[in-house]
Amino acid sequence: MEHKYNQLSIERYSADLAKLLCDRYFGTATAINGQQLIAFMPVKQVNLFVIKELLLNWNKEMANLKSPYFDFENEEVKEALVQFMNVLSRKILIKRPHFEPLLTKAITDTFLWVLDPAKVFEEKFLKVQDTISADKLQTHLKYIAIQKDYLKGFLENLVSGPLPYGNVLNQFKTYLQRNKPETNLFDTVAAEFNQILPFNKASFLEMPSWVNGFEKEDPFAPEPEKPQNITPSFPEQLVVTPKVEPATPKEEELKPVSVSPTPINGHIKDETIQNLRVAEARLNDKLRVEKSTLNERLGKPVTPSLLSNQMDKKIESLKDSISINQRFSFINELFNGENMEYYNAIQRLDQFGDAESAKNFVTQDLATKYKWAKKEEHVNKLLKLIERKFTA
Repeated sequence: MEHKYNQLSIERYSADLAKLLCDRYFGTATAINGQQLIAFMPVKQVNLFVIKELLLNWNKEMANLKSPYFDFENEEVKEALVQFMNVLSRKILIKRPHFEPLLTKAITDTFLWVLDPAKVFEEKFLKVQDTISADKLQTHLKYIAIQKDYLKGFLENLVSGPLPYGNVLNQFKTYLQRNKPETNLFDTVAAEFNQILPFNKASFLEMPSWVNGFEKEDPFAPEPEKPQNITPSFPEQLVVTPKVEPATPKEEELKPVSVSPTPINGHIKDETIQNLRVAEARLNDKLRVEKSTLNERLGKPVTPSLLSNQMDKKIESLKDSISINQRFSFINELFNGENMEYYNAIQRLDQFGDAESAKNFVTQDLATKYKWAKKEEHVNKLLKLIERKFTA
């Protein structure tokens, strides 16, 4: 990709296309739900970015949910909020005034993901993390349809553990420079959009600077590391504790003390042995008490957490119980990104009368058809949901 892009033109087109699509859809509907959202546009990446932006807004709202009267840092409260989010994600309902801006941004971001992947990677992967790690970054792969394997190759090569923000961004730019994406990727994406609303490709792209005699700029070149100016911070009040010098020992105290061995006669020896036996008996009593107390503690039944209770709770329908996050994972990881194949499979599973038949359908029919040999983690999650559906 040797072209610079005109972001203003891209944003204008995105707004026009979003308006056109909303005019068509909301002409007969008042709101859009989660299932309709997943397949709203033929350009799948747009739908995924809409969902990602929606969840990002949710996380921002939750971060602002503070109260001087309640402990939001309590683990049980956090677990309850996670469960609340899972339930709420299955009840998405967005009206046009709130949906159209989400759609406009998702269309823009889809073009930028092709033209300026480093910018989108920074916004949608790095800025949304409190702490950055390879594992956390990989959780965002489910929202990527274009160049997913290309991005996955970069994330799999990151070292484990916490990672510096700027360092990861520079590594990604270096990766883009050394492993160029498909050269015709923009043409491929543009062709999909042109089928919906035609546009002039030249209005989106600007000629590279080297055409006019200037040095060619590499859009993927990593930024040089900037020295950090660290300004020391001081407390408002500095309390100085006077240094206390250790007392100098008197000369007499430095003299060695001579200890004369005390002869042990029969009486003293018997008394010493008796004292040792008393001490040993007390120690044994203490150990018995501590052991009994420890056994009592370990013997108490563990109270299951709120989240574990919810995760084991019986469900009536797979279709209505799978959260939108989980749905995306299943569609992308198990059904090769095909929405209808996912819905048909879940509908079929809901029709089984017992867990054994449903599990056999998953492990034999579906696993063979979609080659799930290396998808154990996601298959197990689906099997767990089946167990909850047929639990007593």
